[in-house]
Parts: sequence; C-alpha cells; structure tokens
Amino acid sequence: MSSSHPTRLIRLDAQPAGQPETDHPRPERLVRGNPLRETWNRVDEGLPAGQVFCGVWRCEPGRWRIAMGPTERELFTVLSGHCRVHDARGGFEEMGPGEGLYIPPGFEGEFEVLEQLTKTYMICE
Repeated sequence: MSSSHPTRLIRLDAQPAGQPETDHPRPERLVRGNPLRETWNRVDEGLPAGQVFCGVWRCEPGRWRIAMGPTERELFTVLSGHCRVHDARGGFEEMGPGEGLYIPPGFEGEFEVLEQLTKTYMICE
C-alpha cells in the first residue's frame, strides 16, 4: 500500500543538522532591529484543503508586525530564549523555554524576540 504522506517520524532538535534558510523581516514590518531568522523546515506537505509546514526556527532579538491569513494558524513551542507576541489591542503573551502558543487565523499584532529564540513550529494554511 502506498501513501503520499511520510510514514517516518521527524525529530525536531534545538540544534538541527544542515543549513537553514535565512531571511529578515520585511522592512515595512520592522518595529525594532533587523533580526536574522533561520528556518529548518522539515515538513512541507499538502493537506486535503491546504498546506502544513513544520520545523525549527531561530531568531535574533528584534520586533516586527505579523498578520496571519484567513486560514493560516501556527502552534509553536519555545526551546530556548524568550519572546512576546503582542496583539493589536495592546495585550501580549510572553513565552520562554517549554512554553507553547497558538496563533489563530486572522491574528494581527507584533512578534518580539527578547533574547535569541529557538522554537519548533507547525503552520497550517
């Protein structure tokens, strides 16, 4: 029996092997700093209605605006470092090692890395 879905387990480590994809927040979204972001995407798989991405992400301190699409959502868990996710109404959640956060579709706010952050993530669109 064949399957279009991977049948192997995928481990997500704080120190992933291989070279990451690197980028910076778009200039129009920057609030403070211009942090280097490193991504080790381990899953890029189509779903019956959408796409899923999963991997490890590391980022230097900085702050930028974020906006989730109408079907985009993210669940992440901090492995090391600290961050804050600010909502458009002025509230925020601060996350540290061992803590996770779900960001719902349509969310608008800012992502702030307080000290170099490493997290695992799963984004579904």
